[in-house]
Amino acid sequence: MTAKLVKLVQGSPEWHAHRAQYRNASETAAVMGISPWQTPYQLWALRTGRARPEVTPAMAHGTALEPLARQAYETLSGVVVQPLVLVEGLYSASLDGMSFDGQRIVEIKCPYKGRASRLWQAVAAGEVPEHYGWQVEHQLMVSGARLAHLFVFDGVEGHLTEIAPQPDRWKAIQEAWDAFMGCIETDTPPPLTDRDKVIRKDIEWQAAAESYVRLKAEADALNERLTAAKETLVNLACHPSESGLGVSVTRFWKQGAIDYKKVPELKGVDLNIYRGTGREEVRVSIER
Repeated sequence: MTAKLVKLVQGSPEWHAHRAQYRNASETAAVMGISPWQTPYQLWALRTGRARPEVTPAMAHGTALEPLARQAYETLSGVVVQPLVLVEGLYSASLDGMSFDGQRIVEIKCPYKGRASRLWQAVAAGEVPEHYGWQVEHQLMVSGARLAHLFVFDGVEGHLTEIAPQPDRWKAIQEAWDAFMGCIETDTPPPLTDRDKVIRKDIEWQAAAESYVRLKAEADALNERLTAAKETLVNLACHPSESGLGVSVTRFWKQGAIDYKKVPELKGVDLNIYRGTGREEVRVSIER
């Protein structure tokens, strides 16, 4: 194993600070756009401090059962493992367990619904969900282990699935992370997906939406009248500057904008290093 061991307690503030600096296995599915729970945009918002992390009941359930699940795994497999945090270059993996010889790792899942969960039913049918497959592949890439086990635990018993490393898939992980980190470094959000849109039908939204649509229509009609009145004044003004009854019409010259792409001295210059900090803007539109 060439990966570096980082002595951290998983879940501690120091561990969270460590994760903020690396490309983590548990985030790979989101980076690749295949996580059922988190889109690339949501992860970007979290990693850039625009969103706060949350602990769902399912996550708390899994954390509480993990020590018991690790014991059950050791009994079933006959292999003693220990939780570790490893780093290989830019990549990190917080392992639920690794054998002392470094040749085997285990990823533990404790689904909230136990045997009734989709995960249990999938592994029982011999299938590894895609998002978990990529998480484990990332762990294999970092750890250099020869074998991984996906261990699904219901609180009493567990189901073990073997996963062999597929080094030909590692490039896809690296390319996805390169693109995502580009978004982080340039403070540019990844494209939104369909899962980033929430359909609202509650009473509060309905009242606000109906009010906005009505007022927008009134504002548009008033703006048309305002534009017509302005055009009338402009057409009536024959001199560079005319005023009367509290209204002035003034004609003036404005320089055209500079097309920086046509400046030969700027050819090949990365202007992004001079760009200001990105900011979030909000657009409200009416769907037709």
